[in-house]
Amino acid sequence: MDLLSISIGLGLGVSLFFSEFFGIAGGLVVPGYFALQLQNPISILLTLLISLLVFWSGKVLSGFTILYGKRRTAILLLLGFILDAACNEWIFPFLFSSLRSDFPILSSEARAIGHIIPGLIAVWMDRQGCIETIASLLGASVIVRLLLILFLGKELIS
Repeated sequence: MDLLSISIGLGLGVSLFFSEFFGIAGGLVVPGYFALQLQNPISILLTLLISLLVFWSGKVLSGFTILYGKRRTAILLLLGFILDAACNEWIFPFLFSSLRSDFPILSSEARAIGHIIPGLIAVWMDRQGCIETIASLLGASVIVRLLLILFLGKELIS
C-alpha cells in the first residue's frame, strides 16, 4: 500500500473521530493530503488562501444566484479547481519569481496542494465556518502525521 493511501485512510479515521467527538471536521480526505505536506508550510498556506478565496467567491455568487445543496457543492468545487489552476500556473510563479530574492523560502515550485482540495476545504468552511474548519483541519493533519511517523518511521522520510 502506498503512503498516500495510508495517509488518506488515517485522515478519514481522524476526521470521523473529530466529527463525532467535537462536532467539527476539516474535510474527510484533506487531512491525509495535508499530513504529507506539513514539511512544506508554504503549500499549506497557499491552499488555505485559495480555499478562502473560493469560500468568499461562493458567498458573493450566492447574492446573485440561488445556490444550495449539490449545486452549491459543485460550484465551490469548480471554483476551487479554476482558482487552483490559475494560481498554480500563472499567479504564484509570477509572484514568487519577483519575491524569491527577498524571501529564499519561496521557490518557483511553491504550489497549492491538489486540484480539488481547495474546493473541498471551501465546502467545509461553508458548512461550519472558516475558523472551525481550519482549526480542525490542521489539528487532524498533525495527528495523521504523528500516526504516520509512529507506524512508518523512517519510511515516511523517503
